[in-house]
Amino acid sequence: MIERRKPRTQREKYGEELRLRRTSAELTQEELGNQVVCSPTLISHFEAGRRLPRPDDAQRIDQALGTGGFFSRWLDDLESTYNDYFAAVAELEQQATLIQQFALSLVPGVLQTDDYARALFRAYRPNHTAEELDEAVVIRTRRSRILDGPLKPVVWTLLDEAVLRRRVGGPLVMAEQLRKIADLAEAGRLRLHVLPYGVGAHPLLESLLTLMGFEDSPPVAYVEGFLSGNLMDDPALVVASQTAYALALSDALSHQESLALVRAAAEEHVHGQQ
Repeated sequence: MIERRKPRTQREKYGEELRLRRTSAELTQEELGNQVVCSPTLISHFEAGRRLPRPDDAQRIDQALGTGGFFSRWLDDLESTYNDYFAAVAELEQQATLIQQFALSLVPGVLQTDDYARALFRAYRPNHTAEELDEAVVIRTRRSRILDGPLKPVVWTLLDEAVLRRRVGGPLVMAEQLRKIADLAEAGRLRLHVLPYGVGAHPLLESLLTLMGFEDSPPVAYVEGFLSGNLMDDPALVVASQTAYALALSDALSHQESLALVRAAAEEHVHGQQ
């Protein structure tokens, strides 16, 4: 049996190459850190792909290892427009063949309309310019390109009913958002299920969750909180996450019932019935 390697991001490949070049130069992390003027712990983060060096750090790495600007040039291609805790997730999202997402209170980013995303950013950025909001919206909504292909990734979307009821951006924005989700579901581009309020407590009540599967790598799970996120590849944690998703899904409405509920909620927002 061929053992499947876990999916590796470009950051992790960068870090692995750094580790190989460092060991080839017979330097410890502490010795390299002394030349780069940073702690050995930070070098460890670089090599694990958890952090990226700053441009001046990359230049000093090249000088210490005699790599002729290799790490500086590669760094230019790795700078992410996402927060550090989400950058790897956004990259893996592009590689996934299966995405199973659960949303507790907000529409998943990959499904958000421009106006819905703008309303979210405006809510927690009290000091902002129109240009900053526009840039944030573009970064958020371009993730939806993964849905442009007709077959991959296969996408399952499980929504707590609270997602449908929380009015983000006003009634028209909310109606447009829900119609987009319903249209994608009706077109067969995603499988849609809603966990109604009547279910009460369910296994995913404490967190959003995204599961990703890959063609030639083991699956991963991702959970997120305020200004933080945790990407998990430990098999035990991934299996526990998959089990929780399956249990929650077993309490959800069917695809057709969920589709009808989402469309009805869109009309209720428009006509002010809530």
